[in-house]
Amino acid sequence: MSLMIVTDSWTKDKDGEVGPLNGPTYYLLKACLSQVGIAIGECDKAVVFDFYSPGGLKNLCGPKTEGIPGWPALIKGKFVNAKYTSELDRLFTEIQNVNPTLILAMGYAAVWALCKTTSVKSIRGAPVPFTWGGSRVFKVLPTYGADSIIREWKLRPILLSDLQKAREQMDFPQIIRPSREIWIEPTLADLDTFEREHIFPSPQLSIDIETSGDQITCIGFAPRKDIALVVPFTDAENTSHSYWPTLTDELKALQWVRRMCSLKKSIIGQNFLYDLNHLWTKYGITVPNASEDTMLLHHALQPEMQKGLGFLGSIYTNEPPWKVMRKAETIKRED
Repeated sequence: MSLMIVTDSWTKDKDGEVGPLNGPTYYLLKACLSQVGIAIGECDKAVVFDFYSPGGLKNLCGPKTEGIPGWPALIKGKFVNAKYTSELDRLFTEIQNVNPTLILAMGYAAVWALCKTTSVKSIRGAPVPFTWGGSRVFKVLPTYGADSIIREWKLRPILLSDLQKAREQMDFPQIIRPSREIWIEPTLADLDTFEREHIFPSPQLSIDIETSGDQITCIGFAPRKDIALVVPFTDAENTSHSYWPTLTDELKALQWVRRMCSLKKSIIGQNFLYDLNHLWTKYGITVPNASEDTMLLHHALQPEMQKGLGFLGSIYTNEPPWKVMRKAETIKRED
């Protein structure tokens, strides 16, 4: 097993000396790695731009017409000049030669080079694949750079969480996603089957609603972490805009939802006060056995961190960032 740390470019220390992983960023990263049980001296290291840019990375950029073909902007509206293509070739060759179990992409340029995006905030925390020139797939864990932590100290607990995940992920080269079975587009018979085979035997049930205005567009039920069922109520492709073929079927589905919400089980949700309020005020549905709220539980453990469901997924699971993959707009306020 091996860990390769890829950072953006050379940095300068207090004495004016420049080099890769130099000065305060080095000492901060060394301390953070040590806190999760990783010795920085045992890690391979590389940089995207193997030199010091006095004016920052923006000085390497220009208009899209002068940028590296096929690569996104590094800075908003600014593309890395094509003359720096050799830097990417050199970096990818170094990765090939080291052949690491895991690559830790630290910073905007590292994430740009290995994940073809600079949205570190939206994709950090989950392993993603990286390939180059049709060669083998490498596992990359994107996260914030140490310089970002120095500028914004509240990001430090997030970096530590990502480094802890790196410590786990560096033991194997495969990207292993959670195995989940999700029932979508159910029939009324499917609702009864799912209740009988999965909800009934479980001592707990997780519930999550998605809304548009006053209307619930769908509601999910998960009796275990590996299986869930989604009950849709809207369908934009139908002229009636209803998922269910008849009003009678829709009412039966709603009655099923009402019954599930009233079960004598431990009911769990995320930012559940929103769901409870919407179910009661708009539909007259009560959830008498609501017991846990994952947002509040996380806040009790990590009060300095964000609390949205997507962020919790990046901290506690290896799910890819589903909000980035989704084409529809966000419809649940707390996310």
